Parts: sequence; structure tokens; C-alpha cells
Amino acid sequence: MDLRFPGADPHFSRKLRLETLVRLRWLAVAGQAATMGVVSLWFQFPIALGPCLMLVVLLALANIVLTFRYPPTYRLEPIATAALLALDLMQLSALLFLTGGLANPFSVLVCVPVTISFASQPIRHSLMLMAIAVTGVTILAFSPFPLPWYADRPFLMDSVMRLGIWCAIVSTMGFAAFYAYRVSLEATQLADALAATELVLQRQKHLTQLDGLAAAAAHELGTPLATISVVAKEMERELGHDPHFGEDVQLLRSQSERCRDILRRLTTLSAEEEAHMRRLPLSSLIEEVLAPHRHPDVDIRLIEKSGRAGEPVGVRNAGILYGLGNLIENAVDYARSEVVITVEHTAEKVVIVIEDDGPGYAPDILTRIGEPYVTHRQRDDRAGGLGLGLFIAKTLLERSGARLTFTNRRDRPSGAQIAVTWRRDVMDALS
Repeated sequence: MDLRFPGADPHFSRKLRLETLVRLRWLAVAGQAATMGVVSLWFQFPIALGPCLMLVVLLALANIVLTFRYPPTYRLEPIATAALLALDLMQLSALLFLTGGLANPFSVLVCVPVTISFASQPIRHSLMLMAIAVTGVTILAFSPFPLPWYADRPFLMDSVMRLGIWCAIVSTMGFAAFYAYRVSLEATQLADALAATELVLQRQKHLTQLDGLAAAAAHELGTPLATISVVAKEMERELGHDPHFGEDVQLLRSQSERCRDILRRLTTLSAEEEAHMRRLPLSSLIEEVLAPHRHPDVDIRLIEKSGRAGEPVGVRNAGILYGLGNLIENAVDYARSEVVITVEHTAEKVVIVIEDDGPGYAPDILTRIGEPYVTHRQRDDRAGGLGLGLFIAKTLLERSGARLTFTNRRDRPSGAQIAVTWRRDVMDALS
């Protein structure tokens, strides 16, 4: 299974955390409130304090809603990120519109959301946000509200200066956006190249080990097979026409020759000739993940809601194998007697649900699952871990295009439930 959506923007390789935008918004709220306080209380400049304060309060309320609605580890889809940045841009533009428009020295801040978008989001969403920003800057040039200034000598700006500031802001926005995009793109390409190199080296190491084992097996088994072959030939010569043992002797000789052919192929095994061995159907992936974690005291039940006909088939992915294996291992460790794994695939998605009948997740930890150094469940009979295994598993699965949901079971008094969901086209991309 590939690590990317087919046809995805190569610049976009990671989703922005909601917590990052929330913290930036709190910084904006603090800065806007402090600026209004200094302007109105310290300098005592005339300002439309009521409407401006309402805009700041609306931004703070939106931040509070996002904080309580989503966990800190939630990662935004590109369209959601673009929508939030667009709202931030419109809030800032409205605030600047009420306080002098382009005459306000803080008008250059409209470049910030655009730069953030170009540094982390797909180019089409970033261009849309830039169009909104340019439209907002153009509207600010015609703001009828004066800049908060001394009452006895109001601040007046010439139309040529206003045009110059408009050009300066738009050009700064363009240069900053282009620079952020290029730097982020190069960093992403470098990270992808390093990941590909690591994968190639790991594959080469495995192939080298396989070649060594094949050569050793051929060397060790060559002598006894040669002896068997010689004896089989002698027996065929003596008993080849015997009505009772003739066919058995011929079969023995043919199978010994087949074994020698198999060993001969092992010594010349290449990745191209055995490429089919790297293909892994969804059902085989689940069986391979389950095998090491079967426990005599815990019943692992596999429920396949969809038939195996037409199931996704992908390339063996170590990240997915490790990630699912870690989740199943945790479920077995915490389960009292049963772990249920439900697999379903449709034309739109592939879902794997892992459930156990253990104590479940603690309420205060549930929203922080997936962060490093956070123990995700409590047990009375042993100390909790650091949460690094789950953090690595969650990261690897998300890199493969999966979305993880951690909840407590609702059909039982206790127990945890983890749903891992992929888009079907991600699984079918390498079919």
C-alpha cells in the first residue's frame, strides 16, 4: 500500500495539526487585544472600540469551540485548513478596515496566513487563499474609516501613497509565498528521497540475507539430494518395470530432481523474477499481522464483513504491518479474554476495527492518544508504558494514508476500540 494518495500534490505530504493553528490564533488574539488597549488607553486615539472588540471576541470564541470540539492531535484536511486560514484572513481584514485600511501599519499582516498556506498546503488551496488576500487588500485601499490618530491633526494619506502600499503588500505576499513554497517543496523532496533510499537499502539488505540463506541451503542440501538421486536412479533401473513399485520409484526420482531444480532457482533468485511474492492481498495482510500475536488466554476473532473476491491487493508495506501489529499487540495485552478484529472493504474505503474487552481508555487520556510519552491506558497489575509504540504506529499508519479513531466500546461496559480507515483508491493504487 502506497504512502500517498494517487495523483496527490507532491508538495503536500503531511496534514497540519489543528493545535498549531489554534496556538497561532491565540497569539493573534493576544496581539490584537494588546494593540487596541495601547491605542485606546495609552495613546487615547479615537477608535471604533466596540466593533473591533467584537471581532477579536469572535476569533477567541471560534478558538475555544475548536479546542473543545477536537483533540489536540487532530490533523486537518487541506480544505479545512484553507477554510480556517481564510476566516483568519477575513477577520484581520475586517479589523484593518475599521482602523484605517492600508494606512494601518499592521496591514502587512495579511501576508501571514498566505505564507503559512504556501508552506504547508496544496498549491491550489494556497492560490485560492492568495486571491482572497489580494481582494481584501484591494478593499482596504478604499476604507472610509480614518486611522486612529491625534484628534487635532488627523492622518491623511495621498492616493499615490495608498497605491504604493498596495503594491508593496501584494509584492511582499507574492515573494514570501513563493519562497515558502520552494523551501517547503525542497524539504519535502529531500525527506521523500531519504525515505526512498532507506527503503531501498532495507530491501537490498533483506535480499542479500535471502541470497545467503539460499546459497547455504543449496550447499547443505545438495549432497543428500545427490545421494537420493543416485539411489533413485539405481532403484528405477532395477524396479522400473515392477508392477507394484515401478510407479513409486519413478515418482521418487522425479521429485528428487524437482527438489534440485528448486534449490538451483533459489541460488539465482532475483527480485524481478519473484516480484509476485511482494504482493499482499488484504486478507493475507491481516493473517500475517495476527499470527505473532495469538495468545492461549485471549481469543482473537476475525470477522470479515466483505468477501475476499475483489479485495484490495497492495505491495508489502512494513509501516502498515508494524502499525497494525502494534495496535493488535496492545489489544491482546489489555484484553481480559477476547479481541475482535473486523475487516470491511467497499468501493470507497477499507476499514479495520480492533476491539478488546479490557479496561478501555482513561477519559483524561483519550483526547491525547497518539502523542509521545503519553500512556494511553491504565492497568492495575503493571506500570504503564511511555506511549512511544502507539505514537510510532499511529504515525506510520497515517503516513500510509490511514485515519485512526480511538474510542471506548459502547456495546460493552468496558473495552477499547480503534478504527483504521483508508480510502479504497489508496489500496488499489498499486493493484
